[in-house]
Amino acid sequence: MNDSLAGVRILVTGGSRGIGRATAISLASAGARVAFGYHGDDAAAAVTLADVRVHDASACSIEADVAKEAEAVGMVQRAIEGLGGLDVVVNNAGILHEEGLLETSVDAFDTVIAVNLRGTFVVGREAIRHMVQQGSGRVINIASDLGYLGRERNSAYCASKAGIGAMTRAWALEFAPQILVNAIAPGPVDTDMLGAEVMSEAQRQKESAIPLGRIGRPEEIANMVTFLAGPQATFITGQTYGVNGGSVML
Repeated sequence: MNDSLAGVRILVTGGSRGIGRATAISLASAGARVAFGYHGDDAAAAVTLADVRVHDASACSIEADVAKEAEAVGMVQRAIEGLGGLDVVVNNAGILHEEGLLETSVDAFDTVIAVNLRGTFVVGREAIRHMVQQGSGRVINIASDLGYLGRERNSAYCASKAGIGAMTRAWALEFAPQILVNAIAPGPVDTDMLGAEVMSEAQRQKESAIPLGRIGRPEEIANMVTFLAGPQATFITGQTYGVNGGSVML
């Protein structure tokens, strides 16, 4: 435990499981005041909240569907009210839809875009609206290495994550120098969405070719989030960091 983020007010979306859960805990352990959003799984949110409160007794969870604009806007507002402001937002909420292009319906495509890309847009817009008035802030968006690589049967997901990378650069240009905007593009991470137990055999073979020879752990992505939120990342904006074991090298 350290105090590098002492008093920093942070909202993490998709915080009840996986990368979001690890991120909320990591940020709180560094001294941040944390609110996290979640959708649907009250039990998982309660477990995460208890673990975050080990480090931040004032932490709170907020139920919201980021695919619905009113709920996403309301979540940001509730976080601002509960935390007394907002210094950092981590746009982590996301879903995966694996299906061949010819079988993918417009509704399925729109659902992935609504959560992954439009959700990031709305939450980021509302957080930045507050940060502009405040005169400072940071945005950290969670993209994916598949935004670069592409993958068969994942066109909607790949498109949504590539869009997050582009949006990150646009925001970084628009709101510099007061607001720093960066992204992280994880490789496959051991979560219930992308972990080894849900991978097809073909996917497992691809992941075995990662130079570091394994998939990542949620804590390894959380560590990068904590760095980008902290005092050592003051001259970084518009960047996408590949925490991916070497699956993409740029």
